[in-house]
Amino acid sequence: MGIAVGNPPYPGVGSAEAESKTGSLGIAVARLEDAVNWGRANSIWPLLFGLACCAIEQIAAGMPRFDIARFGSEVFRASPRQADLLIVSGRVSNKMAPVIKRVYDQMSYPKWVIAMGDCASCGGPFNNYAIIQGVDKILPVDVYVPGCPPRPEALFYALTLLQKKIKAEEKLGIRE
Repeated sequence: MGIAVGNPPYPGVGSAEAESKTGSLGIAVARLEDAVNWGRANSIWPLLFGLACCAIEQIAAGMPRFDIARFGSEVFRASPRQADLLIVSGRVSNKMAPVIKRVYDQMSYPKWVIAMGDCASCGGPFNNYAIIQGVDKILPVDVYVPGCPPRPEALFYALTLLQKKIKAEEKLGIRE
């Protein structure tokens, strides 16, 4: 039997419904968009952009105790050209904003952004002229992770929300 492509848990796997979709040759039938989005959602390569305390929790998420590899995101990238997810954590200063924007622009499509922590989401307790009140002022943010700092489990929950969002995308190619 072929691989059933759909939203986990895969309904009907091993049942008559699955057999009717795969046929006698054991080939899975799916729309191209569903198959591509399934691959994208389950092999997200993050680029960590830690600016403050939340970066420690990002690093902890990659350690064996929490094991981010369960979500297909174990390949942390050092180059934005090889990443498709930018995780911004910590306070974003006015001097750092153009750097983050340039890193985001260097990423290839499709690309997603997670704002991790209160500082990246809304500026946190830093309400002054030097801090941008949320990374969404300069980048399109897909998922916000609340907390100061958020636990690695909160980052995992954000990854699962992002995976659901990716699987639900209809169009292939560049996002508006």
